[in-house]
Parts: sequence; C-alpha cells; structure tokens
Amino acid sequence: MATKYDLIVIGSGPGGYVAAIRASQLGMKVGVVEKAELGGICLNWGCIPTKALLKSAQVFEYIKHAKEYGIKVADPEADFGGMVKRSRGVAEGMSKGIQFLFKKNKIDHLVGHGKLKGKQTVEVKGEDGKTTDYKADHIIVATGARSRELPALKIDNEKIIGYRKAMVMDKQPESMVVVGSGAIGVEFAYFYNAIGTKVTVVEYLPNLVPVEDEEVSKALEKSYKKAGIKIMTGSEVTNVDTKGKKCKVTVKTKKGEEQLEADVVLSAVGVAPNVENIGLEEQGIEMEKGRIKVDDYYRTNVKGVYAIGDVIKGPWLAHVASAEGITCVEAIKGMNPEPIDYNNIPGCTYCQPEIASVGYTEKAAKEAGYDVKVGKFPFTASGKASAAGAKEGFVKVVFDAKYGEWLGAHMIGANVTEMIAEAVAARKLETTGHEIIKTVHPHPTMSEAVMEAVAAAYEEVIHL
Repeated sequence: MATKYDLIVIGSGPGGYVAAIRASQLGMKVGVVEKAELGGICLNWGCIPTKALLKSAQVFEYIKHAKEYGIKVADPEADFGGMVKRSRGVAEGMSKGIQFLFKKNKIDHLVGHGKLKGKQTVEVKGEDGKTTDYKADHIIVATGARSRELPALKIDNEKIIGYRKAMVMDKQPESMVVVGSGAIGVEFAYFYNAIGTKVTVVEYLPNLVPVEDEEVSKALEKSYKKAGIKIMTGSEVTNVDTKGKKCKVTVKTKKGEEQLEADVVLSAVGVAPNVENIGLEEQGIEMEKGRIKVDDYYRTNVKGVYAIGDVIKGPWLAHVASAEGITCVEAIKGMNPEPIDYNNIPGCTYCQPEIASVGYTEKAAKEAGYDVKVGKFPFTASGKASAAGAKEGFVKVVFDAKYGEWLGAHMIGANVTEMIAEAVAARKLETTGHEIIKTVHPHPTMSEAVMEAVAAAYEEVIHL
C-alpha cells in the first residue's frame, strides 16, 4: 500500500514549502517532494544568496568611499572567494531553517524526483533509481523554473554561464558581458562592476529593466554609466565564439554589428518553467503558452491537481508563489480566500540604486484610458538621504485624477525595496492620495519621500 497524504507538494521553493506549512497549520497531512535542497532556487540559488553577494559589494563600496563619511581607510581589496563563501553560508543557514519548519509542522520530506502517476498518485524516484508511489487527495505542482537559453547563448558553465554559476565562480572574471537587463541581469552587473570586473550590459529592448517606468529605467542607465558599466540597449547578441581564451561576442545594434571581448558571458534572458518529465502530458494537464493553465484558485483541468509559482502565468516572483500557495491551500480547505490581485504585486530589484514598483506605470495608466495625476520627489530633497549619502533616485506616484485611485508607485534609490510596501498596503485598502498626505510620516526618513511625492501630485508638496 502506498503512503497516503491529504496533500503532496512537488517542489520545495517559496511556493511549495509555504503551501505545505499552511496546509499543515490547517490540519492536513503533508508530504513535499524535493530532490535538491529544501527551499528551492530562491533560497539556495536565487533571492537569498544573491542578496548576500550584493550586500558584500555594497559594503565594499562603502569602504571605498569611507573618506566621504569622514573615515580614513587603507586601500581596500575585494575578496571574491570570501564573498562567495559568505553567500553560500547564508543560503545553507536558511535551508536548515526550512528543515526545522518541516519538523515543527510534521511535514514529510520525500527525497527524489516527483512525477504525477495516475489518479491521486505521485511517483518519487530516488538517486538510486528506485521508485516509490505516494497517494494524496490533492497534489500541488510547484517545480519552479531554470535559466532560459537562447540559440546564440547555449550555457556551457565555462564561458557562457547562467545565474547559478555566476554565484559560485572559481575566480572573479576581469570582464563580463551580461545579456538581458531584468532583475537578474542588472543585479549581477552591479555586483561584478562594484568589485572591479569590467561589465557590459546588452539589452534587446530600448530600456534597461524594461518592465519598469521609463523614468526609472533612464535613471538606472545614467547611474550605471556613471559607475563605468557599458550599456547597449536596442541590441542583440547574435553569436558567441568561445574557442579562444576569451569570448568573442557579436552584438547587432542599430548602427550595425559590434564585436566585444570578455572572459565570460552571463545569460540573464529570463527563466523557463520546469514542466518536463513530471507527468503533465500523461495525465492530460492543460497547458497555455508552455505553462500550466489554472483558475483563480490554481486548479488545473484535472481534479485534485493544482499548480503554483513559476510553472503558471506570471509574474514569476518568490512572494507571488508564496501567496499563490496559501490561496490554493485555503481554497482546498473551503475557506473561500480572496483571489490574488495581480495588479497589486510589488516588484523589487536589488541593484544599487535599488528599484521597487507596484501597479501601473505612467505610460500604462494613460494607455488604459486614465486621466492621471503624477507626483515625483527626488531624494536630493530628502534630509535623511543627504545625511546617509544616498541622494540618488526618486519616488514617483501615479493617481487617477477623477476618483483619486492610487494607480502606481515607482521608486529608485537606497532602501526603496523596504518602502514599496506602504504603496501596496494603501492600494489594497483603496487609500486616496489625500489620506496619504494627511498620514504623518516620521522625520527624517527615506519614506517621507512617498508622502512628498503624493503631495506633489496634488500640488501640495512642501520641500520642493
């Protein structure tokens, strides 16, 4: 007889492990299938270890600019190996934390590769090749994603690498071409440039971080150029010759072809869902544009099978997967949770300066037919930013002029990833601009810029 569970989750990333813990809290017997480290890509090879690397780079930059803060420091030197070691240590510590949470919540870790097999059954194949069948009333597919590959950028993990290799390289490269300027691309571009690698960023679309408001994109491009990063927007890598000691990169630009040389090329052109070899075709799971099709409560077309996270329609973010996991499990338990509002999902990019946003960009709001009020407050006018030596960037807000609805918020600067939650909560509560203006913000703080930007939209700003 196969072991029986109320719920089996395939994958232990921020969608899978959070769904499992919530299910356990609600009294369900839960098993999680995971062949690698608990915590998935985010915790082991994504969100957490990359932020550790970025913090090391930021500290190194602080030390290099210590004189500006009235501190004398001898010539600092980046210890690339030490930075990587610290990053891995942080990830390992977090993974052990998930192990603790599994024990605390009496969740079984089913070690191996999970595959849907017949009605209410998951087959788990261990490293030794042996298979074990487990039964469950409900099965959640949360298998995540991996680096997407382009025909001209076949990852060999030597000369052409993905984000995983970029975190654990044996030695720091002297030069690097980063292909793609989404969050992964610009974060690694910042990290490697900050510690002394010569970095070029190639982006196919007209702007860096193309999903962001255009003013934010332009501000980041200006900052990166000032830092010595070469920016090539509206450009495409058509070939990488890896035969020699260095990579010879052919880039197609508006002005014609350009040849670049670099020690390594980082492919950061997005992610592809892990939907192969998990039994989807055999079980007749319906797909949509290469991802699993689900309803508002993450039910697939097959009864008792659900999907969350990077295997379904985006945005593909850790906090989205976690929210989807909780919503899915609460719906299974009949709690009637409110469907997730995907227009109120914050996006954060942890380069320096940081980027954070939620809702409509100014352009998107106008295209959607809104008459908008726009307010902007630069950190050059912020007392806290001046005191911290972090005057780069701004807060920009977008409101519907007719009804006062807060349509969007877009920030670039120090610590803005910690500030965006105010806008997310306010939008969830349908807070108006005038209510934000009348909400007393502490002084001196970076977060005052949110209130000031809203006041600017309504022509009531004090400090501009």
